[in-house]
Amino acid sequence: MNEVQIQAGQAALSGNLHIPDGAAALVLFAHGSGSSRHSPRNQFVARTLNNAGLATLLFDLLTPEEESIDARTAELRFNIGLLAERLVHATKWARQEQTRDLRVGYFGSSTGGGAALVAAAEVPEDVGAVVSRGGRPDLADEALPKVQAPTLLIVGGNDDVVIELNEQARDRMRCEVKLEIVPGATHLFEEPGALEKVAQVASNWFVKHIGSASSH
Repeated sequence: MNEVQIQAGQAALSGNLHIPDGAAALVLFAHGSGSSRHSPRNQFVARTLNNAGLATLLFDLLTPEEESIDARTAELRFNIGLLAERLVHATKWARQEQTRDLRVGYFGSSTGGGAALVAAAEVPEDVGAVVSRGGRPDLADEALPKVQAPTLLIVGGNDDVVIELNEQARDRMRCEVKLEIVPGATHLFEEPGALEKVAQVASNWFVKHIGSASSH
């Protein structure tokens, strides 16, 4: 596990990069509102992806200063344009590092799901797959029809409002898109076995679309 610093315009963002031996693809994580690279849920998913031979980059979309502003005002967590721009910067960073030869995927949670789709629409040549967990793809709005990467939308079966928002977003997308509903799960997938299910279907999606070491 490497601690890395990603320059995103004026901001320096901290990240954790993990590259399993023989990895063929790298998944960048876009966390949700009020979260960070230390999100236990995203770390759990990342470990599952690592076990499938996928490299992962968990990084903070906001600087510590921005985090403290956002904790008080919540003004930045819904700034999808800013979050997507940070993800694009991180993608370009990955293209210049030891990960330059790896195919790229995005895993977005909550508002990070919207940011991942906006970023995927902006750099279609760089992004081979997107997974959104309990995401707000509706926040990607105008970018939705422009996304080219195969997209998996994972929603908890008891997360009614978010299911509807994901269905509406799905219907506006023109790429390969699948909505996966995890029965009995709520927004954070805290029920027994729910997060394992998320991690497994996400892992399968990335392996299928951007490959892993074992698939070569």
